[in-house]
Amino acid sequence: MIDIDNANKEALNKLLSARPMLVGLDKAINIVPGMKKNMILHAGPPIDWERMCGPIRGAVIGALIYEGLADNEEEAKKLAASGEIEYSPCHHHNMVGPMAGIVSPSMPVYIVKNEEHGNTAYATMNEGLGQVLRMGAYSPKVIEHLKWMEEIMYPAMDKAIKKIGKVDLKNLIAQALHMGDELHNRNKGGTSLLIRILAPAMVITSVPDIAEAVLKFLDSNDHTFLNLSMPAAKASLDPARNVEGSTMVVVMARNGTDFGIQVSGLGDEWFTTPATVPPEALYFPGFTKEDANPDIGDSAIMETSGLGGFAIGASPAIVQFVGGTPQDGLNRTLSMYEITVGENNVYQVPYLNFRGTPTGIDIRKVLEKNVLPFIDTGIAHKEPGIGQVGAGLVDAPVEVFKKAVVKFAEKYS
Repeated sequence: MIDIDNANKEALNKLLSARPMLVGLDKAINIVPGMKKNMILHAGPPIDWERMCGPIRGAVIGALIYEGLADNEEEAKKLAASGEIEYSPCHHHNMVGPMAGIVSPSMPVYIVKNEEHGNTAYATMNEGLGQVLRMGAYSPKVIEHLKWMEEIMYPAMDKAIKKIGKVDLKNLIAQALHMGDELHNRNKGGTSLLIRILAPAMVITSVPDIAEAVLKFLDSNDHTFLNLSMPAAKASLDPARNVEGSTMVVVMARNGTDFGIQVSGLGDEWFTTPATVPPEALYFPGFTKEDANPDIGDSAIMETSGLGGFAIGASPAIVQFVGGTPQDGLNRTLSMYEITVGENNVYQVPYLNFRGTPTGIDIRKVLEKNVLPFIDTGIAHKEPGIGQVGAGLVDAPVEVFKKAVVKFAEKYS
């Protein structure tokens, strides 16, 4: 007879003992396992071109132009649908990608090593907000910015990180929670801490003009740290996979068409259901819910690891952003303790007397308590080429947990 509680404790301990460190950058083709020259990685569960939503299609078009495989939108669409391009989820390659999550071979990626368990995770650098590739935009300005990141920002960041040696991401995340971040939609504290670490090394290792340009961009983009907190979460969760008898979720991810989860004791199988539009949202001027694409991105890895919506009680600014109150945020965080295996031993919510964040979603408890994992997220326009239109709050769909519990019962009965 499988002891589920002990299996979940084992999985949680692997997550909690992780020590994710930023150790450098490299181009995806050089470092990401299984990456190919004709491969495009995307967020969420597996999907083909025919079923891709607008933002992912737009980001694929932009990536093909960026790679020089197409000269314009029409050429890119034709190539994307030709069967010559191989599509694969980021999660199948130790990657995570926010929103569309598109990664092409030439894109620089952060390298995050879990020093406790020896595994590595990767993520691209954050482009900023608005008209950006991850939101499905692919204008010449978007491509030009990606090239600047590849040719100027990436070498400067890599040299600075190597000068430092490594950056302890777990430590920065813990501090950022005490500065009002929840590490999904708000990363202002984490980004500020990162700049403090990088700036002296970058001034030493890069020419003044480049150091100034890169540091100004980092300072202008509060979401810089999201693309580090995500691979930190991925690197921390991956060792908790494949624990026999564990009902703990190790991935929640969305591709704008499907919402999917993976469960520790059920191997690499995806349990999916249609993604939904966030019901609570604030839209940029000129946009409404009718413009919104259903929920999208690998960034729900934050909630899976006990951050994001699970730590929203630490971030009143995010709740206020969508018209809520600090108490609403605390209530949401408190409800997540009902469905988790335990509490984090490092990540804390100051307003709950530094109680550890609720960590380790248990598929059994989600159904027993009738409480769904809570995610705060960005919203992309449903049509390719437009970009971000807002941000909102959404519950994970119950269907994926029902499917996973049924499969678990079949496997371990």
